[in-house]
Amino acid sequence: ADDAVTAAKTTVGGITMVDQWRITANTSSTGAFYITSNWERSDTAGFAQLGTGMTESSGVFSFPSTGIYLVRGFATYNTTGADAVEYDIFTTTDNSSYTKAAVTRADSSEDSLGMTLSAEHIFDVTNTSTHKVKFYAESVSSGSYFFGETDKTYTGATFVRLGDT
Repeated sequence: ADDAVTAAKTTVGGITMVDQWRITANTSSTGAFYITSNWERSDTAGFAQLGTGMTESSGVFSFPSTGIYLVRGFATYNTTGADAVEYDIFTTTDNSSYTKAAVTRADSSEDSLGMTLSAEHIFDVTNTSTHKVKFYAESVSSGSYFFGETDKTYTGATFVRLGDT
């Protein structure tokens, strides 16, 4: 019976990997920037990673195996005055040149307005050495920021391996 339970936990409807990451500190910069620091795997009570999971180095995420992945980036931010905010998914298939694969954007004319953005991309990872993902933030106004916390997820990413490539 224990073997059946273990087998069921490793493959749920064909999904063999699910992982979630977040930033642990508020992040801001006037202009555009990749989020390169303060990443951690979610660890709030009840979190469950399935499979090997992603690895991260300086904001670049590497995949544990080839396959078709759902990559979902999400961000919660606070504006200072009028602002145009983006949180985007960038991918590479040559471990060098990154392409904007998914864009989420919001424009605000209000001060201290909090909003959440979400972007998704289906990524065919045919080589784990060359296919990678990173996240890009853009804010026009000085003082606006993306929320980050160590005990809850405001801004981050979810990765789901959907099947074989």
